[in-house]
Amino acid sequence: MRTLTETAKKKRGMPSSFTILLILLAVVALVTVAVAGIAPGEVTAARLDDFFMAPVRGFADALPVCLFVMILGGFLGMMTETGALDNGIAVLVKKLKGNELMIIPILMLIFSLGGTTYGMCEETVPFYALLAATMMAAGFDPLVGAATVLLGAGCGCLGSTVNPFAVGAAVDSLRGVGIEVDQSIIIGLGAVLWIVTTLISIFFVMKYAKKVKADKGSTILSMQELKDAEEAHGAAAAEVTKDIKLTGRQKGVLVAFAFTFVVMIVGFIPLADLNQGVADFFDAGAASHEEVVEVTGDDLVAVYDDANGTTTVLDGDVTGESTSTVTDSLGWSAIVTGVPIGGWYFDEASTWFFIMAIVIGIIGGLSEKQIVNTFIAGAADMMSVVLIIALARGISVLMASTGLDVYVLDAAANALAGLSGIIFAPMSYLVYFGLSFLIPSTSGMATVSMPIMGPLAVKLGFSPEVMVMIFSAAIGAVNLFTPTSGAIMGGLALAKIEWTTWLKFAMKVIVVIALVSVAILTIACVMI
Repeated sequence: MRTLTETAKKKRGMPSSFTILLILLAVVALVTVAVAGIAPGEVTAARLDDFFMAPVRGFADALPVCLFVMILGGFLGMMTETGALDNGIAVLVKKLKGNELMIIPILMLIFSLGGTTYGMCEETVPFYALLAATMMAAGFDPLVGAATVLLGAGCGCLGSTVNPFAVGAAVDSLRGVGIEVDQSIIIGLGAVLWIVTTLISIFFVMKYAKKVKADKGSTILSMQELKDAEEAHGAAAAEVTKDIKLTGRQKGVLVAFAFTFVVMIVGFIPLADLNQGVADFFDAGAASHEEVVEVTGDDLVAVYDDANGTTTVLDGDVTGESTSTVTDSLGWSAIVTGVPIGGWYFDEASTWFFIMAIVIGIIGGLSEKQIVNTFIAGAADMMSVVLIIALARGISVLMASTGLDVYVLDAAANALAGLSGIIFAPMSYLVYFGLSFLIPSTSGMATVSMPIMGPLAVKLGFSPEVMVMIFSAAIGAVNLFTPTSGAIMGGLALAKIEWTTWLKFAMKVIVVIALVSVAILTIACVMI
């Protein structure tokens, strides 16, 4: 059995997402040079300065999503500082005393909700130790606690609905290449994947938990793992049974936390596409008028020449009218962001989370200095994610500037021409499943792949919304067990469970989840 030190050494030997993305960037640059020799009129060879500037250009191109990720980190750091989430779970466990088995579906649903809405992954690591102790106190083993966290949050990420790190980054990448998507389709299909896979996971975890509670010898943990878990969580398990109460401030924080995500979820939903009456409610109070301005030929020439660096002379006089809409007053839900709820994107969500982070800090009783330092620390924790997004976007920028993306799309379209959705969806899932081992970052994968796979789906007559969910489902399944995930390896280490033991337990449920996901996505690809 490896020690934790040996595990850490092995983990350090694995290439990081940064290294993988830099290698991929270099490979893309070299590919452009090779392809430019084959198809000189279609692809431009990347220069050395293109390679070095790509990450910076990627950062500039992905600035809205990068800023949102940093602000979200500050918000989550504020929640952690108040202690409301930890105590809230402890109170829940206490109230379910005597019905311990019901802890599993309730907590898995909570974690999955966090996964589908904001990509709860790294934030789950502290809960592994807490729930390992909780499940041991309830008569189960620590594996039940780890499965509750990992499969719960993991299935939520797999079936992302408004998760900004998965579908948000994917939609942003598609819009970057001129493809508009229907958010309602993504939310609906994501909800189906989320609910179905979460129910499957709950069934498997509860079945195992019942077996262990009835017969402690049926655990799949080794004697050494059980001994380590008892040493680490035996005392903590006893602490969970103590009378823990939420303070008034912590209750207020939890209410504000829930309110924040409800507003964010509704904000991202395209209400006007679903129900105009609801959209009008959130935009009540808005007023605007049209202004008509006369435009001359000289005006048009000036704008055109300024944009293209040309000198244009018109043969004759040209006049016309330009009509624009001027806002007189904002609707009530647009007072904070300038955009009504239902029309939000990353800029509006960033503003909302920034405001609510401060509100939660005040409700939680934190001092001005604590609020500032906590927010900065939380945002700093997200810098690795931000840099991964920027580096990944840099690959997309390099491909676009050299024309390689169009060349690849044409080649792939020719190879896949004539395939039905029954074949296209599973093949796309397998492609993403394989790539996810190399790039476990959902935001990084979305930023790299969507500018290729999205237009490919459109070109072949399939829904780009379904392609977004194929990506989400495939990388979500891989991130239930991949050893390149720091959240998985760190969480299992806290629960005192070996990765090989987790793989032995989870492989059956992961295979079922993957097969069911492919079936759902194939049906969606054919029907939508």
